Amino acid sequence: MATPKYVGIETEYGIAVDGPTEVNPVLASSLVVGAYRDAGERDVVWDHSDEHPLRDARGYEVPDPHEPVVDDELGLANTVLTNGSRFYVDHAHPEYSSPECSNARDLVIWDKAGERILEDAAARAATTLPPGSRVLVHKNNTDGKGAAYGTHENYLVPRSVPFGRLTRQLLPFFVSRTVFVGAGRLGSELSDEVPFQLSQRADFFEVEVGLETTLKRPLMNTRDEPHADPERYRRLHVINGDANLCEVATFLKVGTMLLLLDLIEDDALPEVPALAEPVTAFHQVSHDLTCARPLRLEDGSTATALEIQGQYLEACRRYVKDRDADLDPVTAQVLERWEAVLALAADDPRSLAGQVDWATKLELMESYRGRHGLGWESDRLKMVDLQYHDVRREKGLFHRLVSRGRIERLVGEDEVIAAMHAPPTDTRAWFRGECIRRFRRQIVAAGWDSLIFDVGGEALQRVPMMEPGRGTRDALGPLLDEVDDAQQLLERLTG
Repeated sequence: MATPKYVGIETEYGIAVDGPTEVNPVLASSLVVGAYRDAGERDVVWDHSDEHPLRDARGYEVPDPHEPVVDDELGLANTVLTNGSRFYVDHAHPEYSSPECSNARDLVIWDKAGERILEDAAARAATTLPPGSRVLVHKNNTDGKGAAYGTHENYLVPRSVPFGRLTRQLLPFFVSRTVFVGAGRLGSELSDEVPFQLSQRADFFEVEVGLETTLKRPLMNTRDEPHADPERYRRLHVINGDANLCEVATFLKVGTMLLLLDLIEDDALPEVPALAEPVTAFHQVSHDLTCARPLRLEDGSTATALEIQGQYLEACRRYVKDRDADLDPVTAQVLERWEAVLALAADDPRSLAGQVDWATKLELMESYRGRHGLGWESDRLKMVDLQYHDVRREKGLFHRLVSRGRIERLVGEDEVIAAMHAPPTDTRAWFRGECIRRFRRQIVAAGWDSLIFDVGGEALQRVPMMEPGRGTRDALGPLLDEVDDAQQLLERLTG
């Protein structure tokens, strides 16, 4: 029986400042993150002590020639929010790392909450700049000038599952899921013959497996940094997906992976079609608007992305049929949506508009091109491409489509607004977020797997949170309601 899975998404947002004063992206990002706090409130900073980004799942750690640098030394803003998320500056981008979620629907809610947080933070940051300044934030993955930035999914899986099995069974899935994960973009880094493609990220991937995330990007990232009990878990760090605005796309991106990881853990996934050249196939799928291009397999035969996805879907259907009593409503919806999206794509991929970002954006662009007689190389069309991703609900073209009922939503706006401040109730994110809300002045730092308190003693006190399924509202809500301050909480936890 597969163990419970947990997921989070970290998204780097594109940023620019339009106004009388030039502001570089690092400073702009710091202004945005720094602006999103209550006046006079003390930040809960990030605890880096348990992070090991150079530890490789293949069994070694890459030596780092540099001394570790903390955010304060760099002058970068970095804080932990009451909804359990991390909000900080990563390189030259504001990054929102969602709290841990136990299912795909919750992930959609807290991912959307991140968009609202960025919208709010950018508006606040603009008030600190000279009059006439605008802080523009986009949920996308490329600046259109040869640079890419990431959207990384994180899944907790048992360490007993061999990493080699994950690689072998997931590579074809990652390549073929682009048909519903792609966010769409104008042009290509690889060919002038590609006016529009499915994925914003695909062209930037060069190798099959590796530790890097910014250079020689791999389809399968090997970072071994579980942020949980390292004896029991590994974190599958997925860097090949796009930043999605369509809720159906995010729901499927995460929901299919959570289900597929159960199959892999239970060794219930049949042999999948091995691609002869996965990286090349990744590019080919992204460049094919028909979703029908045959991809070369190792055995000399071919299969399309939709056919490969169909094999994964069928395997998952057989798996849940044998465990019908354990099928929760969210997983049932994932399977239903997955089948429906593949059926639509097989009939006409463009009919996915309103559910999948690339098809939604393509429909928008082709309508704009037709009205104004523009070629694909038009600068005006490039602006449409970018404006689709603007997080401002009154300006972003995606959000205008939402307001017109052209985009299907899966969650309520009231749920999203609540999630800007409150954490999921059924993971350790609840304890993290609630402690920050109740005891902010007594918390020095927080990480995914610990909180560090300063209650006036000789030493700081660390509370470990090594199990993502613990620290829930049901388990610890009564305790937090019974204590008046952090000192009492620590006494009860350690007594």
